[in-house]
Amino acid sequence: MNSNNSEQTGDNPKHLLDELQTLLEKQVAMARQGNLKDLEALSKQAGSLSEKIAQMGILDPAEPVFNEGRQEKLQKLYEKLCLAITDQKAVVSKELNRVRKGKKTIQTYRSHI
Repeated sequence: MNSNNSEQTGDNPKHLLDELQTLLEKQVAMARQGNLKDLEALSKQAGSLSEKIAQMGILDPAEPVFNEGRQEKLQKLYEKLCLAITDQKAVVSKELNRVRKGKKTIQTYRSHI
C-alpha cells in the first residue's frame, strides 16, 4: 500500500519518469498539430517535472529506474519535439512573411488611391 501512496504523491521515480514521457509525447503531438498555446503550457509542466527529477537524482545512471532504454526513449522524444517545433517555426515564419507581403501590398494600394 505504501507503494501506491508514494505513486499518488508523485514522488515515485518510475511514476515521475512515466509522467515526463507522457508529457513529451503530448508535446510532440501538439507541435505537429500546430497547437502552440497548449504546447507552451505543457512545456512549463515538463520543465518543472524535469527539475524535480534532477533534484531527486533520478537521472543518475546508477538509478535502476533510469536505465538505458528509458534514457534512449526520453532522448528520442526530445529530438522529435525539437524537430516538430522547428517545423512549426518554419510554417509560422512562412505565414508571417505572407502576412507582411499582404500588408505591404495594401499599404501600397492605399497610397495610390
